[in-house]
Parts: sequence; structure tokens; C-alpha cells
Amino acid sequence: MIDLPLVIGIDIGTSGARAVAMGLDRRVAASGMAKLADFSDDHRAPEAWAAAVDTALGFVLAAVDPGRVRAIAIDGTSGTLLPVNEKGGPLARPMMYNDPVEDKAILSRIAALAPQDSAVHGSTSGLAKALWFQSRVSPHRILHQADWLAGRLIGRYEISDENNALKTGYDPIARRWPDWIAETGLDMGLLPQVVPAGAPLDHISNETAARFKLSPKTLVVAGTTDGCASFLATGADKPGDGVTALGTTMTIKLLSKRPLFAPEYGLYSHRIGDHWLAGGASNSGGIVLASHFSDARIAELSKSIDATQPTGLDYYPLTKPGERFPINDPQFQPRMTPRPRDDARFLQAIFEGIAGIEKLAYARLQSLGSPALRNVRTVGGGAKNAAWSAIRARTLNVPFPAVASEDAAAGTARLALQGARIAEFL
Repeated sequence: MIDLPLVIGIDIGTSGARAVAMGLDRRVAASGMAKLADFSDDHRAPEAWAAAVDTALGFVLAAVDPGRVRAIAIDGTSGTLLPVNEKGGPLARPMMYNDPVEDKAILSRIAALAPQDSAVHGSTSGLAKALWFQSRVSPHRILHQADWLAGRLIGRYEISDENNALKTGYDPIARRWPDWIAETGLDMGLLPQVVPAGAPLDHISNETAARFKLSPKTLVVAGTTDGCASFLATGADKPGDGVTALGTTMTIKLLSKRPLFAPEYGLYSHRIGDHWLAGGASNSGGIVLASHFSDARIAELSKSIDATQPTGLDYYPLTKPGERFPINDPQFQPRMTPRPRDDARFLQAIFEGIAGIEKLAYARLQSLGSPALRNVRTVGGGAKNAAWSAIRARTLNVPFPAVASEDAAAGTARLALQGARIAEFL
């Protein structure tokens, strides 16, 4: 039997790292994971990131022949930054994706100079963090989480990808760092070189090859953000393919032929190959269900719902006033009356209401220039509820293909496959 090539995708999140080995057929051959808590009480500790990634990678390589591995790619949390010295050593505690910069002078400079449709507005932007780090340490470079972890594999800390760089001010249309960033006072030399997600970066270093018993010809490929990786993992890859994440809140993503930017809705676009991934997040979702019923009660009531018979109730389910997408209004009021006496009918009305928001969200994207919705893949806990899925299928009236994977590491492995093919290494 011929040992076919493999690639490895690694996902680093706020709780741990996960790695998968994938074959040319996009099937996962092995997986491994490690918790950050096993290495540090602080999920911001770079040494914990490194240890978790190395451990997850080690688990995967123990299950396959390392000599079959042709490429590796890593995704990270969007907007997580750290300053480093010339050797890649962290100079300060990283700032995570949701850590705000509270320096009003920095935020005011960005607000005055950044284009309205830039992703740098707000206290958690990568650019705000870069300016904050520059004012407090003397970095050689300021990197995103995925940049730093990939740099450990090749021994160079100077390259980022277009997706992670977006919130730091990178212009994905012009494909460069725009000149106005320098006007904010940031030293442009601190910013990494940016390449497309999935582009080959370099071969692994001799040290990395020896440590993991990998071929020194193994490529490291530019990764992406965790959100983009999760989309890619589903198998969605054509314009008009949508992915709905039914978690605590509902997130909508759609692959488009053109970039869509509507910061008033928190809507930005990441470049994915020759296409664009646009998305937004509603305040509705599982959080509304949990405020009324336990998981067990939802499962019980769902069995008695006839999804072919609409309730006729017009709900906009929210737990409190305020919506982000597809309606942007901090004072927007929930609409969940009248409440039927029958709990199953009430639950069905909530399902219908959230499905209506989902439909409106995809319509909003189309009104902003996206292609028509072709199909929807669903991830998250809500995907497992048959009654809700039937209601959504009736409401959206598009096919619901099966999800290839919900594992972000599998999406990053797809980028590793792409990079290996670009380098003609498969």
C-alpha cells in the first residue's frame, strides 16, 4: 500500500489547541488536542499556546507516519496580538481578541484617520493594540497569534495572512498596508509582511524537523482566523454557499464574488482565494431558548412540533432590547407575544422567529451585493434539533447540505492542502 501524502491543520483557541491530519481526499486521518489549562492558568500566556500546539501536533504525528506530512497551517483567534523581539520572544502579555484598549487618544486618532468601512474601528481592533504596545515596549515586530505560532515552525517572525491582518488595518482589496496607518503614529516597520491565506511561507526549520521527526521539506502555509477556518471546515466553497452557526447567538456567513463592507452592521469581508467571506452576528439564537427552557425540555417539546404547520405568530426573539444584524438598533425591542399556553407551540414560535431572522440576514447580505443564497450548512448545537432544522428549511427554501466538519483545524488543513498544491508539493 502506498503511503499517501498528508497535511496538518492546527487551530488555537481560548481553551486549547486542536490538530488534524488530512489526506488528499479531505478526510481526517488523525486528530489530537491539548488544553491550555494544562500548561498555564493564563490563557493569554504565549508559552501555553506553544505548549498546547506542540502537544496537539505531537499526538497527531504519533498516529501517522511523520514522513507523509507535506504541509502545516495554523489558525488563531482574530485580533489577538503580541509584541516580539528580533528572535520572536514575546515582550509583553498578549492582548486577546476581546481585550479593549482604553487609551482614548489612540482610539480618537484611529477614528479620525481610518476609512469608515475599515475593520479597525473600536477598542478591540488590532491597530489599537499595536499602537498601545508601541507606546509601552520597544518591539521589533507586532504579530498576530497565528503569525507567531507559524513563525516558531519556520524560525522567522515576520509574516502574516490577509485574514488575521484585516483588523489591524490591512486593505484586502488593494492588498497592502494603507498609508493612513502611518498617520496614526504607528511605525510601519513593526507590521508583518502579508500574504494570502493558504500561501506557502517556507519550509520548517531544521530544529522543528528534528523535534517532530518531520521531513525538512515540510512546508508551512499561511493560516487564517478561527472564524474563517470554521467556515472552510464545513465544505462550503462556492459563491452563494452560506453557513449558519446556531450557538448562544446566531452567526451568518456567506461566500461572495465581491467584498461586502457594512461596519454599521459589524459586517466585514475576508478574502478567501478569489472570493470573499462576509458575515454578521445577531443577538438572537440559543441564548433566547435557554432563557425559557432547559436543554432537556427543548428536546422533549420538539418531539411534538409539527414543522409543516406554522404557528402564525410573528416573533423576533431576543432576551433584551438591542440587535446588531440584520437590524442594527441598540434599542430594538424583542417581540415574543402573545405567548401560547402550550409550551411546544411557544417553542415552535421561537424557532420560527429565529429562522425569520436568519432569512432576513441572508437577504440583507444580498441587498448589499452578495450572490443569491444557494444553500446553507449549519454548525453549532442548534443544528441537532430536527424540528428547528425543518422549520429553517421551510423558511429559507434552499438545500441544507451535510457539514464536512465542525472542526476549525480541518478548515485550516484545507488551506495546508491548497498551499502544498500551489508549491507543487503534492
